[in-house]
Amino acid sequence: MLEHVELSAQEREILDWVDSRGDHMIETVKAWSVINSGSRNPDGLEAMRAALEEAFAETGGQISSFDLPSSTVVDPDGTVRQQEYTPAFHCRIRPQAPIRIVMTGHHDTVFPKDSHFQGLEMWDEDTLNGPGVADMKGGIIVMLHGILALERSPWKDEIGIDVLISPDEEIGNLGSGPVLAELAAGADIGMTYEPALADGSLAGARKGSGNWSLKVTGKAAHAGREHHLGRNALAAACAFGVSLDELNGKREGVTFNLAKIDGGGPPNVVPDTAVVRFNIRVFNENDQIWVEAELERLLDEIRIRDGIGAELHGGFTRPPKPMTPANAKMFEWTRAAGGALGLNIRWQDTGGVCEGNNLWAAGCPNVDTLGVRGADIHSDREIVKLSSFTERAKLSAIMLMKFAQGEFDAREARALARKA
Repeated sequence: MLEHVELSAQEREILDWVDSRGDHMIETVKAWSVINSGSRNPDGLEAMRAALEEAFAETGGQISSFDLPSSTVVDPDGTVRQQEYTPAFHCRIRPQAPIRIVMTGHHDTVFPKDSHFQGLEMWDEDTLNGPGVADMKGGIIVMLHGILALERSPWKDEIGIDVLISPDEEIGNLGSGPVLAELAAGADIGMTYEPALADGSLAGARKGSGNWSLKVTGKAAHAGREHHLGRNALAAACAFGVSLDELNGKREGVTFNLAKIDGGGPPNVVPDTAVVRFNIRVFNENDQIWVEAELERLLDEIRIRDGIGAELHGGFTRPPKPMTPANAKMFEWTRAAGGALGLNIRWQDTGGVCEGNNLWAAGCPNVDTLGVRGADIHSDREIVKLSSFTERAKLSAIMLMKFAQGEFDAREARALARKA
């Protein structure tokens, strides 16, 4: 296994330039963090995309956008409709270069427009608390500076880059998923900028994930005068939820999370509509086949109830990302690049999912936690370690320069992926 790589004087000079940008990176993440870009806040998402266009203009790449297709959603009242998405940000650099890399991230956050978590606070000299500082506005800044470092090198013409920054990652990439697949199919490798753990560890193998909404219909009636004429959709939804939860432990590593049940109203009315929302995580395709069969069985149990209908929406949107030889090769190179900086890069398997799952589904080997070191993401305790901006930008810079020089053979990783 490759333990470390040597850095030339020219490469070290470029890394010194990255160090000089530390204050700029920190000021940028502060400015971006206070733009609320919750996944359902189109105005904030477009404001954030405009900020990205301004920042990435420094790369000299061709900046454009991808209009995303809509997806089907089920509202709490059971209305089935199409969800529209704001455009994804795209920056293309040297499309004819011999080595192709797709770099991905997202500018949406989990914090809605009315969230109480909107401000910044310094917890200590190296710890900044704020929405999206780690997940993943900080990661986008690391990505940008890795590219800018490559652009200062004499080897840049060997690498072409597609940057895709999506507005819907936190809600499953339902709109941007096809674009991710298209760009990944044409790339040798992928680099994604989700946050690393606070200690610098990266995510290894990832489970696959799917989200569903089950619309249950019945018949409304007066709960006292004509209760016998009603058909209780909420009761049927609850029964489904209990049965779903009881599947936990039936197959190793497969988890079922009953997240929410919408429905019901005045206590003197038999509910005629309910919506069950749930998530399932799996290790492999065989798990997925088993899950789909179990869901059909549970649906049949609901549908045989007199006067009850059940309509399932959703599915597996992110396949598993296993630690195949191709992905292991990517981690080997990441570890070697980290060794040149005195970093001991480690990784651990996770049940979480991200755009790295989407890239691998298209056959693109990738590392997907190249962003800043952070912690407590998706909460009002989210933090970023400020020292990790230059640290992680230099890590990406080394990787890109080594790919450009052929010391890391990106096409070797892609060839391994084809054998998987």
